[in-house]
Amino acid sequence: MRIFVYSMREFDEKKYFDRYCSQYGVEYDYTVETPCLANAHMAEGYDVIDIITTVMDKPLLDEFHKMGIKCISTRTIGYDHIDVEYAKSLGMGVVNVSYSPATVADYTIMLMLMGCRRYRHTMERADIQDFTLKGKIGRELRNCTVGVIGTGKIGRKVIEELSGFKCEILAYDIVESQEIKGLATYTNLDTLLEESDIITLHAPATEDNYHMIDEVAIGKMKDGVMIINCARGSLIDSDALIAGLDSGKIGFAGLDVVEHEHGLYYFNRMGESLKNPQLAILKSFSNVIVTPHTAFYTEEAVSDMAENSIINAKEYICTIS
Repeated sequence: MRIFVYSMREFDEKKYFDRYCSQYGVEYDYTVETPCLANAHMAEGYDVIDIITTVMDKPLLDEFHKMGIKCISTRTIGYDHIDVEYAKSLGMGVVNVSYSPATVADYTIMLMLMGCRRYRHTMERADIQDFTLKGKIGRELRNCTVGVIGTGKIGRKVIEELSGFKCEILAYDIVESQEIKGLATYTNLDTLLEESDIITLHAPATEDNYHMIDEVAIGKMKDGVMIINCARGSLIDSDALIAGLDSGKIGFAGLDVVEHEHGLYYFNRMGESLKNPQLAILKSFSNVIVTPHTAFYTEEAVSDMAENSIINAKEYICTIS
């Protein structure tokens, strides 16, 4: 099998592709460029392209199909950046990866603690040598009710880690997990929204989940609620979130993902217009922390992403051979 890797980060990923392609008997080449119509020809003669979060729309899929690509392997958990149905209609497979759920779970807990202790406001005041205490008082996580929306691998790991803080944990998912029933109480979504002091999102980006946190949902929440999103930006209606922050209904937002982030994150955009006014507004709040989709980013996860993108692509190619 031959894999062509796009968007290769030579400073952290390449060593893992070298290791695992050798280990699994896979031939590969790469470019640091993101896939586009102008460079699709680079993958000609390969069986698989390996990508990250670049939008794979119909024209680009058509071009790779012409190059003979049989499978798209995205080294991400989410695959909403790929027109999967169209790829399948062309006879192209689409595979995604899993990686250590602890990486995002740890980051989620970190954002919760930063919200509880008013971290951004406290540090901004300290930067200008305001060392007074007014407006900086926090709360202990153990006295909060935390609502976890989505109990897949990452959601379950968040619940496992939260259980050490001895806080009350509510959970919501269309499929309940037996693993965490002793640690969290499953409930309906409305009850979770109404009773949680902190709400953290770990659901996939689907049509059904689009803007699941909207004006109506926010209206059901406690005053001063904290919202954490380390899943997908499309789960939250940004305008509704901004309105909730403006009114004080939302006391804190910790966002590792935002709407319309494609084309922004993982690129150096210094000095450029980002053309994302909602992101600019969110970053202006002293009770909002926005990070550039880095919750996944650990050595363990990067290794897992490279290895599993190779393994899953190889398994797919074997099934069609």
